[in-house]
Amino acid sequence: MSSARKLLVFGGISLAVLGMLYGLHYAVFIEHQTLDRMGGSLAQAFVRGAEGNAPEADRAVDVYASTKYDYVRQVDVHSHWIGLAMLMIVLGATLDGVALEERLLTWIAAALFTGSLVFPLGVILQTVSHGAIWAAALAILGSGLVTVSLAVLAWGFIRSTT
Repeated sequence: MSSARKLLVFGGISLAVLGMLYGLHYAVFIEHQTLDRMGGSLAQAFVRGAEGNAPEADRAVDVYASTKYDYVRQVDVHSHWIGLAMLMIVLGATLDGVALEERLLTWIAAALFTGSLVFPLGVILQTVSHGAIWAAALAILGSGLVTVSLAVLAWGFIRSTT
């Protein structure tokens, strides 16, 4: 088994485990409180709006929006880690069909693994500080690594069919 294949398959398995463990942790310890806070703040916004108290309604909507922002990113992290892991495993299994040098394949596999780890990590770090440039930059860097790696692999697959 080549080093690129090992990295894709075993890296994918480890990312899948990480994503599942993170999802389990989130579901057991955080999600219900988050959903309760979202529902409560939305209900509070409707009540304050019905009372004609616009400033309090706006504050409740802001709490809802902030909580929803965090919730979406938490769920995205779990699903992206697992989805990218599955993609890595499938690519590792089909690596024989890629017409690229072994050394380049190893670099591409390493870039794909790194990007697949860093992209969701950057997304989750955006919940630590909303609007943090460093967290967004990390997510962009990771997604860029994934995109470029997949483009090179696609080019390798196309090359092998011609």
